[in-house]
Amino acid sequence: MPFISLTQVIGGLENQDKWEKRRQFRQLVGCWTEVVGGVVAAQTRPLYVQRQVLHVATASSVWAQNLAFERQRILGKLNAKLPYQLTDIRFSTAQWQLPKKRSPISSESDILWQEHPSHVKLRTNLSSFNAAESAPADPQTAFQSWANTIRDRTRSLPTCPVCQCPAPPGELQRWSVCALCAAKQMK
Repeated sequence: MPFISLTQVIGGLENQDKWEKRRQFRQLVGCWTEVVGGVVAAQTRPLYVQRQVLHVATASSVWAQNLAFERQRILGKLNAKLPYQLTDIRFSTAQWQLPKKRSPISSESDILWQEHPSHVKLRTNLSSFNAAESAPADPQTAFQSWANTIRDRTRSLPTCPVCQCPAPPGELQRWSVCALCAAKQMK
């Protein structure tokens, strides 16, 4: 009995019909993010192909409905990338479970906020935070604590040339003034 390498054994298995379908599905999953984009890919997960119909789990019914309107466009892009043709896509929330490993940016609104000119990356110093500070005794102390936190956060921000208030750098870069002054100028 001749010895056959593991590569040859696996290659023989992959050529069987059952394994061919799995390989095709792996190709689909591999190009899914490229076809639909990162935001949509974070809210969807291709599940399986049955009778040339791709079944996709979505994070919410809103995503399922919106993507149903876009299915022909997505289908065209997928069919251009894959060596086989799909006839339709079905979106459903039925088999959606949150991924075990979640990314720090979890939704489209989070991604949009990260790219917004008004977004300021906060530097937090958790070592100076203790439980006593988390629950101020009275409203005046709570307000003073909040005011101090805001003052500390805005110290490093550049100021708006019109109103001299601290402004996120993204706003100044985009509009040359803070968002409030930009809104007043647009009226």
